[in-house]
Amino acid sequence: MSKPTPPTKLIVVMAFEDDGEGGLRPAFEPREFQSEQRARIEAGSLVNSYPAVIAWSRQARPDIGEYGEPAILFQHGDVPDME
Repeated sequence: MSKPTPPTKLIVVMAFEDDGEGGLRPAFEPREFQSEQRARIEAGSLVNSYPAVIAWSRQARPDIGEYGEPAILFQHGDVPDME
């Protein structure tokens, strides 16, 4: 029996744009980062281009489908609920 992979930390930045119907849609695929600080910097650089931006992190074990609760690192605007 193989040992489960240790948890990793997913660190993601997403931006949202107007969907033309009064809502927001993702402006691009989620961007993954290696550090929380770099994700905060990237998210901050997007606030003048998009109405909503979020950077978040969570512990994850994708090999077995386990994901921890997301922790918001940076948020600008009214980010849509992604759940």
